[in-house]
Amino acid sequence: MNWVQRKIYLYNVTFGLYMLDWWERYLFNSLVIILMWFILYNGSRYFSELCKR
Repeated sequence: MNWVQRKIYLYNVTFGLYMLDWWERYLFNSLVIILMWFILYNGSRYFSELCKR
């Protein structure tokens, strides 16, 4: 196993995704990506407004 495969395996084992079907994993990962995008997007808007003041 290379480094990336180990990290993916660790992610699956940590969050219990290894026991889900492929479509459930896809749904969970999609929700995580959407949540991360939302947090990063709004955080960047907040900090840009903070710097303008």
